[in-house]
Amino acid sequence: MSRRVVSPLDPPKGTDAYERIYDVVRAIPEGRVATYGQVAALAGLKGHARQVGYALHALDDDDVPWQRVVNAKGEISARSDPGSEPLQRVMLEDEGVVFDERGRISLSRFRWDP
Repeated sequence: MSRRVVSPLDPPKGTDAYERIYDVVRAIPEGRVATYGQVAALAGLKGHARQVGYALHALDDDDVPWQRVVNAKGEISARSDPGSEPLQRVMLEDEGVVFDERGRISLSRFRWDP
């Protein structure tokens, strides 16, 4: 029988780390984006950008604007759920975020600076 070891970098949904991540994401204003790494740092989890992705994947709360989190290149990251990338782009465009011809967001223009 194998026992699953829970890593401190991947806490179960509902833990304090996930709540801190969700609080940061809720603070991102409409028309702005933040990177996974930026969210992690603001949540007190510097260096754990991947944990932000895990938290957003586990999300089942409509009041967290997950669409405002992008990767460090200003791109929408691929997901395991087919079709969520175009949805994220449409949601961001509806907020006034502009994508260039490569599908990137200008972080110098749209990155949230709390």
